[in-house]
Amino acid sequence: QLVAYEVKRMRTEEGNKQKILRHIKELAEKLYKNENPYPAVTMHKVQKPTEGCHLRLHQKHFPRLDEGTVQWIIDQATAKLQTAPPAVKAEKKCMVPSGPPIAAIMERNGSALANSARRLEVVRNCISYVFENKMLEAKKLFPAVLRAMKGRAARHCLTQELNLHVQQNRAVLDHQQFDFIIRMMNCCLQDCTAMDEHGIAAALLPLVTAFCRKLSPGITQFAYSCVQEHV
Repeated sequence: QLVAYEVKRMRTEEGNKQKILRHIKELAEKLYKNENPYPAVTMHKVQKPTEGCHLRLHQKHFPRLDEGTVQWIIDQATAKLQTAPPAVKAEKKCMVPSGPPIAAIMERNGSALANSARRLEVVRNCISYVFENKMLEAKKLFPAVLRAMKGRAARHCLTQELNLHVQQNRAVLDHQQFDFIIRMMNCCLQDCTAMDEHGIAAALLPLVTAFCRKLSPGITQFAYSCVQEHV
């Protein structure tokens, strides 16, 4: 039923995040109710007596129970159990239409994955050109890299590639390399969301303290001085 009825609705809501979140919440409630058709019975906890309570003076005696009242409570509970609905949810038979073909869904997801892989390859190639001083090739790919930073996978790929070059002791850059790396870092941080605060931004923190350039003998500028406007 999910494939038959909901795929078309998902496609119409692709551009609206609020509708998508509301739709996901509705589906989650339906799935939860399907797995838990009856609410759980709350169990009251009985407190244990404290240590040494039997040594206290002036303790109240346990009250005498009335046999008729106890039997009446038991009869009431038994009657409720007999009229309660069955624990197993009765299955309702219905005809479910076939819905869109699975091949079309898989083909669409496959094309999206291929596009994502191409963007990541562009990011890797551009960073390699920058560190190999192939600036002409890097300039050709740079606009595509900035557009790719809209995706979280591309931002994560940028941090991984830069971290590899730091590990290879290639953190000291010339002026043109430094400018390219700073622009990519700024674009990456600018497109970050609240979910990336402890992911992408945290991964960039050690990198901005590693990459640097020599301004003059004895004076070094680190990358963090150029990305401080991001909160």
